[in-house]
Amino acid sequence: MATAAPDPNRWKALALICTAIFVVVLDVAIVNVALPSIGNDLGFADENLQWVITAYSLTFGGFLLLGGRAADLLGRRKIFMVGLSLFTAASFACGLAQSEAMLIVSRGVQGLGAAIVSPAALSIISVTFTEGKERNKALGAWGGVAGSGAAAGVLFGGILTKYLGWEWIFFVNIPVGVVVLALTTRFVRESRRETDEQRYDVLGALSVTTGLVLLVYAVSEAPDVGWAAFRTIGLIVLAGALLLFFVAWESRVPEPLMPLGIFRNKMLSAANVVSFLLAGGMFGSFLLLTLYMQEVLRLSVLQTGFAFLATAGTAVVMAGPAQMLVTRFGPKLVTLVGLSLLTAGALWYTQIDVDGSYPTDLLPGFLMVGVGIPFSFIPITIAALSGVADREAGLASGLLNTTQQIGGAIGVAVISTVAFTHFETLVAEGNPPPVALTEGFQWGFWLTASIWATGLVAAAVLIRRMEIPAGDEAPSPAGI
Repeated sequence: MATAAPDPNRWKALALICTAIFVVVLDVAIVNVALPSIGNDLGFADENLQWVITAYSLTFGGFLLLGGRAADLLGRRKIFMVGLSLFTAASFACGLAQSEAMLIVSRGVQGLGAAIVSPAALSIISVTFTEGKERNKALGAWGGVAGSGAAAGVLFGGILTKYLGWEWIFFVNIPVGVVVLALTTRFVRESRRETDEQRYDVLGALSVTTGLVLLVYAVSEAPDVGWAAFRTIGLIVLAGALLLFFVAWESRVPEPLMPLGIFRNKMLSAANVVSFLLAGGMFGSFLLLTLYMQEVLRLSVLQTGFAFLATAGTAVVMAGPAQMLVTRFGPKLVTLVGLSLLTAGALWYTQIDVDGSYPTDLLPGFLMVGVGIPFSFIPITIAALSGVADREAGLASGLLNTTQQIGGAIGVAVISTVAFTHFETLVAEGNPPPVALTEGFQWGFWLTASIWATGLVAAAVLIRRMEIPAGDEAPSPAGI
């Protein structure tokens, strides 16, 4: 089997891809701190303001699997550029929005662009770098950027909203997108899955995309509508039926969107299970931390953003050591260390006090989580792509991104429901709102710790040792 020559521009390509991924991940969190300003300027109805976030989440979570498979079949560089063009144009439209309808629609298109960019970017890394030390280093950079993006989003959102206006949380994406697009054709090599005939699984694409969109919508709205509400239960049942149909259909169609044989890769399957739990705790805990600092400690938006620097900065610094340890010891040990630190950080948060302070109540937990993020996200990403043929790199990348987004949506919904249900109970009993909020958040952090502890057990049981080659000598599969 012939081994493809290393791409001489691969490290420049990595820099471009990481830049694009940073702004995509940033946009998941950057909007949160600007919501009050957006609501005031555009005259949003209170019940519609959350759609600025939900519209992005729906299309982002729903189209990831389709975007990943499109990258394999149509060309990874081409699909990456299509997605980034869409994301950049939608960012411009968001910044120019003069009504709530225009902003919500533009955010949905922006999420679609992100869903196309993310798996294409990760699959480009997978096929550009040889499995082993070199790919681990590349995925370490990707994981450090992606893992710190959400925390950095809170910081940049606060700064831009305070000093330039909320429009700039969207306008800032435009020069980044234009520069990356201009350089992509020069430094990123095209690759695709070569097949004798191109057949497109239209029914599979429609069923899985609709099912995922309905699932994300149902769990996102459940805290407000109620988990036992007919609408919530009905949508979850419908989403489940569509996803079950998708699995059944994929076992029969000649050219499936998602060949089920990919799950015979036990490392990939284990990584997706752990990734689901990892993201569930991460998204939910960041929401509670932001609310605790602003609503209980009374920190400003800007102070809250700077507070997250402890997590974001630590994650970036520790990304290099994390990937080196994966290369030396394999993904299992590093994942266990990372999830142990995340669990310990969440347990630290359970001790928050209504009269607390950032240095004592939060900073130690922020630092533990800052180390835990790269020590869990990076080995899980490496594990998810281990042994995956280049022709299925986009599918594997889309699958990993999908489990993270679905896990994050469910995590936010469940954790916030637990926290605010307890808050409402305590207020009804006559407790002051700050006290009730603090105790509600404590319950949320106990649940976060439980989710991450479950991920720790799953990693210990499911992830095999030493599955990743230690050197660069592993051949790259042919046929890309």
